[in-house]
Amino acid sequence: MSQSVSRSTWTNRWAFILVTIGSAVGLGNIWRFSYLAGSSGGSAFVLVYLLCVGLIGLPLLMAEILIGRRGRGNPVQAMLNTAEETGNSPWWALLGWAGMLGALLILSYYSVVSGWIADYLYQAVVGIRVETAEAARQGFAALAGDPLRMGFWHTVMLTLSVGVVARGVVAGIEAANRIMMPVLFLILLLLTLWGGVVGDMPAALHFMFDFKADALTPSVVLAAMGHAFFSLSLGMGAIMVYGSYLDRHTRIGHTSLWVVGASTLVGLLSGMAIFSLTFGYGLAPSAGPGLILQTLPLAFAHMPGGRLVAVFFFLFVLFAAWTSAISLVEPFVSWLTERYGIRRARAAWGTWAPVWLLGLAVCLSFNRWSDFTLAGLNLFDALDQFASKIMMPLSGLMIAVYVGWRMGTALVREEIALRGAAFPLWFNVLRYVVPIGIVLVFCHNLGWLPWLA
Repeated sequence: MSQSVSRSTWTNRWAFILVTIGSAVGLGNIWRFSYLAGSSGGSAFVLVYLLCVGLIGLPLLMAEILIGRRGRGNPVQAMLNTAEETGNSPWWALLGWAGMLGALLILSYYSVVSGWIADYLYQAVVGIRVETAEAARQGFAALAGDPLRMGFWHTVMLTLSVGVVARGVVAGIEAANRIMMPVLFLILLLLTLWGGVVGDMPAALHFMFDFKADALTPSVVLAAMGHAFFSLSLGMGAIMVYGSYLDRHTRIGHTSLWVVGASTLVGLLSGMAIFSLTFGYGLAPSAGPGLILQTLPLAFAHMPGGRLVAVFFFLFVLFAAWTSAISLVEPFVSWLTERYGIRRARAAWGTWAPVWLLGLAVCLSFNRWSDFTLAGLNLFDALDQFASKIMMPLSGLMIAVYVGWRMGTALVREEIALRGAAFPLWFNVLRYVVPIGIVLVFCHNLGWLPWLA
């Protein structure tokens, strides 16, 4: 390989599982899953999503970890190292670049959305309540219309995320996830139990798991396929760089199953907690993106112990957003430290500055710069469309093609270490099913399949 450097490694297999779950479990598993399920037929979306997690998400997660561990470097260097080893073109390093830059673009607006959650957590702590739907709508409008308030929380969340990465792989990223992930799961369990006590859990379970064939439309299928890909943080370089810190003795298949299972469980339990409260208080599950920030606060205002529940709920969402944001910082910081020998802390805070500036522009796109558009979209929506609906699927497609068709069967078999029929099953799904699924999602994202709408 062309570059050999001394690299940190996770303390053990469970540390890797925790940090990778932390990357995968974010706003996508909680916010996006809930509002997509609520507006896409409930059980039809959920069941297709579960199927697609197994057929698309899991194989691709394993492939991305494989590249990282085999390449032993940041996303760019991992691609260069494996390309050199397998006789492929160094141009494959562009895949690493696409993942890193996509992660930074996503981070710029992800920290803004995380800041919204921080603001709502603050409101819950100080006891601010919303009694009507109009008050909830006006409350969010007031936040979106205040660039200083949004900019403050964006700065807080970005600083917290970069600060963890600056401390190092083990002392920073691993240590933070060792604390936040168990707390996150404990809060989620308590919220789900409380939803069963004060909400309508039977209605939530019926909505999520009682399959209705008439709700299974092509657009629901494609939305579920897209979310299965999005919910595991694939195609952003985060999983690849985390895989590069994984020791050679850990089996990729087993650890990937734990990551996929845990992140999926978070989405399902979140949906059960959210929909039990939604149905229990006569609210609409089809509220769309406003489900968490405009619909749920109404339930919190009228339930027993609502203030405390609101605090725990937004703390839970905040931890999920924070651990995911940390994983978006790491790929670029890793590249800076390995490519230029920059000390980690300096590389991390150097990354903070441009992302912070772009995030401020995102804040302004909701108010003072709202008239500035790109292809009819404000900056927030334009970045989201480009990064999550174009760059991520394309990166995921290239990962599947690279591992499935370019690295070589013998090398892939050696690195993935699957036994018996498991290897050909995984390898053929990665080669054929995953690319077809991603191409369909990509075309749907761009509106190229209008007959499936």
